[in-house]
Amino acid sequence: MKPAPSIIFFTVASGAGYGLLFWLGVLKPFGLLPASSLFGATAAIIALALIAAGLCSSLLHLGRPERAWRALSQWRTSWLSREGVAAILTFLPATVFLIALAHDEARLILPAGLLSAAGAAVTVYCTGMIYASLKPVKEWHHPMVAPGYLLFASFSGASLLAMLAIFWGGGFFPALVAAALGMAALFFKRAYWASVDATPAGSTRESATGLGFIGKVRPLESPHTEVNYLLREMAFRVGRVHAARLRAIALLLGFALPALFFCLAIIIGGSAAMAFGLLAAASAVAGLLVERWLIFAEATHTVALYYPTQR
Repeated sequence: MKPAPSIIFFTVASGAGYGLLFWLGVLKPFGLLPASSLFGATAAIIALALIAAGLCSSLLHLGRPERAWRALSQWRTSWLSREGVAAILTFLPATVFLIALAHDEARLILPAGLLSAAGAAVTVYCTGMIYASLKPVKEWHHPMVAPGYLLFASFSGASLLAMLAIFWGGGFFPALVAAALGMAALFFKRAYWASVDATPAGSTRESATGLGFIGKVRPLESPHTEVNYLLREMAFRVGRVHAARLRAIALLLGFALPALFFCLAIIIGGSAAMAFGLLAAASAVAGLLVERWLIFAEATHTVALYYPTQR
């Protein structure tokens, strides 16, 4: 599949925003984050800004963005519609949560925070299921895809929260959470790639054409005389060598280095911890951008089987 920059930005930005909102809603009511109202309001504003930026970016991938609202009516059958509904509903408690944090309203912080965290988790799960429900793409129609979206959003959000908490002088626990999630995400992604690489394609030219009973199917020529939408969007190919190199970069930048930097921030402390926290968050975002690019570039759509150059 062709990696669309708007969708890559959407999944990384909104995932980090929802992850940040989740951890803020879970940890702040129980006193596990800096008590400053400025810290809470700043973190909530960053979370909502990332979510809004990601959602706006996703509209750029639509052929008719002005009709996006119509997708909300299909929530009974469409994961895309459910994602939109969940995203809108999450903004309600999140806005109340932001106001409560800014004014230090203790009675509202707990319910609004927990509702915001629940809404964030549901929305990210719906995003993951958009891809996991697509049977023609083997790499997406996989039981680890939706949990992976939850884990990576949780990790990126925890990384941003830990960086902010370190600047406010209370980053020990958030940094510990982010480091643990980084290592968990590293092993999870390795396991996902190993599983996908070992899983045979769900369809072949024989099964896709229904001519397998005759024997081996070999197309004589392309269904089209020139490059079209299907070839541009569905038959994108990335070289095996480049994919292996990018996988290593994603694991190193996205998960291993952030976990290491957060551990160093915990051990060293002081002003150096701020630098390590900033490096960890920046590395996590950069690595996740590479990982998101790969999740599209390595995806193989069944329609590519109809073209002679695709195998």
